[in-house]
Amino acid sequence: MTADNEVTGGAPTAHDGAGGAHPGGDVHTGSPLTRQPRAVVAIAAATVAVLLAVSPWYGYHRDELYFRMLGERPRLGYFDTPPLTPMIARMSTAIFGDTVVALRIVPALCAGALVVLVALAARELSGGRAAQILAAAGTATSVLPLLAGHSLLTLTPDLVLWSAITLCLLRVLLRGDGRYWLWTGALCGIAAYNRDLIVVLLGCVGLGVLVAGPREVLRDRRLWAGALLALVIASPNLLYQMTHDWPQFQMADALRIDEGADNRVSFLPLQIVLLGPVQAVICVAGWLRLWRNRRVRSLAIAYPVACALILYTGGRPDYAGGFLLYLFAAGCVSAAGWRWRRALITALAVNAVVAVVVALPVVPAASLGGTPVAAMNEVARESVGMRDVAAQTAQAVNALPAAERAGAVLLAANYGEAGALHRWAGEFGLPAVYSGHNELWWWGPPPEGTRVVVSVGYPPAGLATVFARCAPAGTLSGMPGEEQGVPITVCHDPVQPWRELWPRVRHYS
Repeated sequence: MTADNEVTGGAPTAHDGAGGAHPGGDVHTGSPLTRQPRAVVAIAAATVAVLLAVSPWYGYHRDELYFRMLGERPRLGYFDTPPLTPMIARMSTAIFGDTVVALRIVPALCAGALVVLVALAARELSGGRAAQILAAAGTATSVLPLLAGHSLLTLTPDLVLWSAITLCLLRVLLRGDGRYWLWTGALCGIAAYNRDLIVVLLGCVGLGVLVAGPREVLRDRRLWAGALLALVIASPNLLYQMTHDWPQFQMADALRIDEGADNRVSFLPLQIVLLGPVQAVICVAGWLRLWRNRRVRSLAIAYPVACALILYTGGRPDYAGGFLLYLFAAGCVSAAGWRWRRALITALAVNAVVAVVVALPVVPAASLGGTPVAAMNEVARESVGMRDVAAQTAQAVNALPAAERAGAVLLAANYGEAGALHRWAGEFGLPAVYSGHNELWWWGPPPEGTRVVVSVGYPPAGLATVFARCAPAGTLSGMPGEEQGVPITVCHDPVQPWRELWPRVRHYS
């Protein structure tokens, strides 16, 4: 028996909630949690350990600084993001301390959970021990999971929640076990607090079921109970969206205008890069495997439908990451039986080295800007020099006369700059920071009567139209990210009241 069809216990029949059987094979009847190979758990633990070990290298990513800032004001929703990731940042700093390492404990644990979930998905598709280990090892050494496990991004909980939902869907489709509709509903409700993109997974898989079956799963009353459960759990977030004029749609439109063209150009190449070239080949095998099995053909249909939707809307290539992971899990079931497995393992080992260099902070920070890693990995380049944003701004603040410095405020052009200035305000003695970017605009303008502003990032020409006088105070330097070269400007005496000026600084991206 080859590893491709190795079954660790369980009969090749699927059972519904009433005890009936379904044809189609490629299924198990026992709980996958009880049959997880120890090697999979070891790979997951090693992944967590490595990510924790490198967590203090470089520094905060700009999004982490923003989520840390948002988390200090708990809400049911924010204009540009649901509340889950900011709340993770809030809890992490409260429990583990206000450090970059503290923010990255949850991401590392999420990466370990993701390794196990992808291996479980391989097992649901009849993968034996070899397939599950291959799925775990391939996931642990892929660019996307490593990026999500190293920094606290919205992608971090997304990948875990999507993979858990996919596992539940596999249980429903392969076994006809309607109990997992309830778990699907609960997880979807939670996922809505992170990103509303979960509707893409549900909609595309649902379309696949309507087209290719098995349609009998749609007649299970527990499907509607799960949908109701999801709606109840997500209702506070939905209420926030409705009462704030659907900000997620406004943000999606802003991102489409700002980044849509670039996202479309990079979409196909990054589908290969996100997991790795070797994993991409296995994903192709996974798609074919799903297509050939009528009970999970809907998952094969869902991926190209999702890609078309993401391309049409100008979404980011990583929006398809959850689909790639279940394709990879399915492909591992086939790949475990390939005759040239030694060559495959060698290729995966080489890919692992490349993924570690690209995704993790192993290139010295001082030389990062001159390497291809900076061009390939936005997370890496935007994690170097963020403290310098605050330090260099402090030089401009300290150069002000004492009387002016006492009443000055900071005005940051984007949330990364605002997050950095806020994080190190105490260390450098910085005044309060305000910004017109995304959610921060809604926090309001500086107090009326504020006459001195130290601006970071706003174009001097634009500032000259709203202040009586402005003078350059330097530029940010020594960082490979988008903050490099942005101007620091000291402005005096706004020409209008702040309540009238504030709408002019509002911008989304």
